[in-house]
Amino acid sequence: MTDLIVESEAQLAYSYERFAQAKVFVFRKWCEQAAQRHIRPPIDLSGSCKFGSLFMNQVFGGFIRGHYEHQYNIIGGRIVDLSHDAIDVGKMTNPYLHEPDFFAIPEKQDSLNACLPRVKIWVVQFLKEVNDAEIS
Repeated sequence: MTDLIVESEAQLAYSYERFAQAKVFVFRKWCEQAAQRHIRPPIDLSGSCKFGSLFMNQVFGGFIRGHYEHQYNIIGGRIVDLSHDAIDVGKMTNPYLHEPDFFAIPEKQDSLNACLPRVKIWVVQFLKEVNDAEIS
């Protein structure tokens, strides 16, 4: 999974409009996941950074960056973080620190790999929603 450090190809061009669509979509999926686990519905994207950064990487390309508390994306040379306004990110001293060695830890790689099947399903659903909206 160290390939997350290298740039991924975009399936969609990144834009602020697409960011907003992705944020709404991922929050909806985050709420669905909470319901499946029979836990309280989230109020924001706190705790979702693995899923969000993997999703953004798969859809918009770029790089995944982060550290033990948080991960985010670099797309087109800028920090892109679906959970930038989440409560947990707001409490962090330096949410956009990058520790590349963190992603080489086997347990971290296992954790990301465990998220990928769900993220890939989300990506297919999101791309279909975007395509359907453009056709309408």
